[in-house]
Amino acid sequence: MNREERRKKIKYYRELYDATTVGFSVVIAILIGGGLGYWLDRKFNSSHHWLFFLFLLFGIIAGFKNMFYGIKKTDDNNDKKT
Repeated sequence: MNREERRKKIKYYRELYDATTVGFSVVIAILIGGGLGYWLDRKFNSSHHWLFFLFLLFGIIAGFKNMFYGIKKTDDNNDKKT
């Protein structure tokens, strides 16, 4: 394997890692928001589950914010390399 093939392979795995990290950050943010809201509903005996939905919404917003930052970071890295 020559040097150019090795660089292409490393670049491919870095991009795969970045894409996977962005996906996991979206899922984890949503799960943490929903879990925290569920826990608060159970702690305060809320019968309408409004804390769950509120914190789930916060988690969704945080997840998409992370996704946009991750995509921007990836685009910036690609622009610097070319």
